[in-house]
Amino acid sequence: MNRPPFGSDPSLAPGVSGVGRNSETTPQFSDPVMIPRLELCVEREAGKATERVVVLEGELFRIGSHASNDLVITDPMVSRFHCRIARGPGGFRLLDTGSLNGSRIGGVRLRDADLPLPECRIELGESIVRVRELSATAADDVPAAPSFGSIFGASLGMRRMFELLKRVAKTDANVLIEGESGTGKELIATEIVRRSPRANKPLVIVDCGAISPNLIESELFGHVRGAFTGAERNRVGAFEAADGGTVFLDEIGELPLDMQPKLLRAIASRDIRRMGENQSRKVDVRVVAATNRRLEREVNLGRFREDLYYRLSVVTVRVPPLRERIEDVPLLVNCFLSALEATDKAHLFSPEVLSEMSRHDWPGNVRELRNYVERLVVLETEAPSFRDEEDGALGAADKPTSAAAAVDIEVPFKTAKDTMIDQFERAYLTMLLAWAEGNVSRAARKAQLDRMYLHRLLQRHGLRRAGALE
Repeated sequence: MNRPPFGSDPSLAPGVSGVGRNSETTPQFSDPVMIPRLELCVEREAGKATERVVVLEGELFRIGSHASNDLVITDPMVSRFHCRIARGPGGFRLLDTGSLNGSRIGGVRLRDADLPLPECRIELGESIVRVRELSATAADDVPAAPSFGSIFGASLGMRRMFELLKRVAKTDANVLIEGESGTGKELIATEIVRRSPRANKPLVIVDCGAISPNLIESELFGHVRGAFTGAERNRVGAFEAADGGTVFLDEIGELPLDMQPKLLRAIASRDIRRMGENQSRKVDVRVVAATNRRLEREVNLGRFREDLYYRLSVVTVRVPPLRERIEDVPLLVNCFLSALEATDKAHLFSPEVLSEMSRHDWPGNVRELRNYVERLVVLETEAPSFRDEEDGALGAADKPTSAAAAVDIEVPFKTAKDTMIDQFERAYLTMLLAWAEGNVSRAARKAQLDRMYLHRLLQRHGLRRAGALE
């Protein structure tokens, strides 16, 4: 757990004051925020005309055939978790969660699109839902503190998340953290544990995406000597090692399907069995899991068990990507400068530079921002234009090359061939990792390679895995 936080105490960061380590989770005042409302009217259900109206308050609503959704539609053509309506900086958006028959507006199938409010109709299977935006009638007090431990953000979405984390940390409930790569899911899990009743107990981290499928059971539950080839001694698994404490399952969406029933049993019955052993062992653990996938989509596609999903997501924490809280960029820059002990380099981030940074999408999220700040501090140069960087990268990628020009017949055929293969592999893997934002599991799926083989290729070429969580 010796990883650098997103930033140090904000009271030490330039431009941030009034919030210290002792007050970071105790807001001194709150901002009243109006709670958005939507009216959802089911006009057609499973091909039959009807009229059922539901008024919902909040910023995220789920629609599907499963009883846990905010709007339940009884239609065999509607998936269990069909779609979400989520409020973002630009208003409400429709996000299809991997439904089998799609979500349509005006006959056009959509995966992620702004809702044309104040009123529109969504077609789901053989059903139609009319969505109408209503005026807000109630307000919610959102704490104004711009931090939760070593996590920083003054945007509304982050402050709402901080309040949820504060409540969740006090309980013993299982937590599922959903967010894109680089948003700091492991750091959030750590802050939850620090404030939980199990804070002084073991915290064991398991990266489900970095372990070979044939070793994951041993990693979670342990094994006895002789359980399989190479098992020369007894081994304690993560659940047993964390007895009384917390197990953090990182990249839970990568867990093989055949391992999911065993994990479900361990969580539900609180007992585990080492590989090669008949005796069950009772364990008392809290499970915190994280994923950069939408597990609802994985459930719809049959790649993740529905019952395990519910066991893990007693409370779901959704981490907003940096592009949805771009107003936090100056605060994060100040925090990074403080953490790097480089507050004297603040002049590198002029208002013009910060303005250009705020126009960037930051696909790598907070990790990318920290790397950008650190690079500027190390090089002590003015920030390069993002457009120049992108154009340079595109120019290098699009520049035509001649295979014939690279051939040297003075070199033996096999040597020349191996050299070209090595150059190709390195160039391909570099671009692949950039496309996957450093996520090796995602890169393996894109390249249709076994994940462990891809790991070996990256090690062979000295390419660091950029996708490790902050």
